[in-house]
Amino acid sequence: MRISIDSGGTFTDCVFVRDGKLQIIKVASRPDAPAEAIVEAVHLASAHASLHSDAHDLVCGTTVGTNALLERRGGRVALITTAGFEDVLEIGRQAREKLYELFLQKAAPLAPSSRRFGAKERLAADGSVVQDLTAAEIRRLLRQIKKIKPGSIALCLLFSFRNPLHEKRIAQKLRSAGYPVSVSHEILPEFREYERTSTTVINAYLVPVMSSYLRDTTVRVSALLPHQARKKSGKDHFRPSQASVRIMQSNGGIISAEEAAREPVRTILSGPAGGVIGASHAAKLARLDKCISFDMGGTSTDVALLTGELRTTSEAIVAGLPVAVPTLEIHTVGAGGGSIARFDEGDSLRVGPESAGAMPGPVCYGRGLNPTITDAHAVLGHLGDAGLLGGSFSLDIPRARAQMQKIVKQADARFRTAEAFAQGIIAVANAVMEKAIRVISVERGHDPRDYTLIAFGGAGGLHACELAAALEMRSVLVPIFPGGLSALGILQADVVKELSQTIFLSADETLREPRRLQNIFKRLEAQSIRVLDAEGFPRNKMRFQNSLDMRYLGQAYELNIPVSPLRSTGRDVILAFHRAHETRYGYHHDNKPVEIVNVRCRATGITDKPPSPKIAPRPRSQASLPKKTTMLWFYGRSRKTVLYRRDNLRVGDVFSGPAIVAEYSATTLIPPDWKVRVDNYGQLLLTPK
Repeated sequence: MRISIDSGGTFTDCVFVRDGKLQIIKVASRPDAPAEAIVEAVHLASAHASLHSDAHDLVCGTTVGTNALLERRGGRVALITTAGFEDVLEIGRQAREKLYELFLQKAAPLAPSSRRFGAKERLAADGSVVQDLTAAEIRRLLRQIKKIKPGSIALCLLFSFRNPLHEKRIAQKLRSAGYPVSVSHEILPEFREYERTSTTVINAYLVPVMSSYLRDTTVRVSALLPHQARKKSGKDHFRPSQASVRIMQSNGGIISAEEAAREPVRTILSGPAGGVIGASHAAKLARLDKCISFDMGGTSTDVALLTGELRTTSEAIVAGLPVAVPTLEIHTVGAGGGSIARFDEGDSLRVGPESAGAMPGPVCYGRGLNPTITDAHAVLGHLGDAGLLGGSFSLDIPRARAQMQKIVKQADARFRTAEAFAQGIIAVANAVMEKAIRVISVERGHDPRDYTLIAFGGAGGLHACELAAALEMRSVLVPIFPGGLSALGILQADVVKELSQTIFLSADETLREPRRLQNIFKRLEAQSIRVLDAEGFPRNKMRFQNSLDMRYLGQAYELNIPVSPLRSTGRDVILAFHRAHETRYGYHHDNKPVEIVNVRCRATGITDKPPSPKIAPRPRSQASLPKKTTMLWFYGRSRKTVLYRRDNLRVGDVFSGPAIVAEYSATTLIPPDWKVRVDNYGQLLLTPK
């Protein structure tokens, strides 16, 4: 049985297959003990499915690593680097996050100066040994490490991506002494000393937290499963069932829990990556080729551009720190259903990035005191009259209205009513999210008017039409299970292993010696095959995608160019780079030398996919679509609105706004000037009239 779980800020979503149909369960998240929510979700899924098998395949998207990094709750990490380079983490880059902030405080390094040690060794830029690493020097480093008692160690020596000899020797001794060690040539064998060091240190910082969390999750989930009896020597012996646990990576693929525990830096954007996979699948079902995913959850909103192949980047910044392992190109802003509304020093209304989270949550959940975006929708009637989660999660709307009215009285009559205040909250949140969509579209040369907005997350359907109208987008697509699409995307994901190597070769040189580059690709593919073999994939279930990071000679940043094995050294690769440069920057140089910086191989193990069944048409005996009416606020006034249950919708159904489509995992709001059509898979296509 395959179960996928996305641990979110407010709810933890679980998607599984029961009797050939997809099912969804949402449970309250436990930020203080994330494994508790996962165990509860698996328990409920097993009970729903009447499970009697001992085979469980659990795939999780997790925010444990992200939260540990944001809240600085990682392990006690030490850094060993080449002598003279101990302060690379603090020197960083000259780029300022806020150009005009005179008193800007940079994020403190995860390894302070007291836990950074220099090894007396040196390699040249070509990997040749300038100063040998002696056995006495390794013993000295080991003595220093023992004194500070670190929970984890990061090892990042100069030019080790060219020659890992010295790193291997130090790592062997440290591991023999019982220390968990993150080694840069294993994590990120690429140039750029600051980014490589930062990524390796982040990995070491997260190892104690993630390994403990994954171990606890695996043991507790396995203990939940039914036991299987076996006969031996005339007695009954029982063994606990085992759960195969995999974790979503930031690059859109999954890896085993064991590998995620060794390299947790690859899981920092785990949950949002699942949403992008789910949105991409929804776009394929709807036959849409240009889409923007819009994932509005409880604490944040994640947006990404979808144009066929998933876009990855090696330039992510998380908690002010660079993370150079491949991640999907996702832009995140602090605007979610739980984002808190407040007035700043200038008495202007702000929404987020602070969030009420799962505890205490929005005011209408019965515990919170600060109004949120969810409270604004509740006061305006946008959530219907039956509460959330199919009516099992009731809302205290009078409490939210009373709290917002209390704030209105203190706001010097800027908002005369709680409803006006609620509309102001939504307008500010929409402005923040609209800017995020412009960042990944307009600022990168893509016209949003050519795109469809794929809205999901618990609150995505409540804002999608207004955002699409503001950006003049052609339509909005609401997939099935919008409140759990990230979990569904995780269930769709394949096992992925990313390998890379820095080479610094002239593109013209590779034309003269094509075998040199081809040999590197073969070596990376051979390493990938060993990983996928260990995961149990036959060769016919393996796929390999090669690519090159290329730039004009003298440039500081590269563009990633996909290549096929037959074209990896041809002139057409250079032409592809020119075209990509023209698209990204608006110009290219035909006669300027082109340099190949990194070689990359993305190996994929194809997993079994969950079903995507078509829904049945409406029976002829059912003359009209079941519906009821309710009252809610649209455009500054209360008006009569039709409420539909999504379970009652059938393929080909068409209706117009104003309307609400309510379902277990989310609510979709259709303004008066929009219409809805239900496609073959139950997805809602919303278009302006």
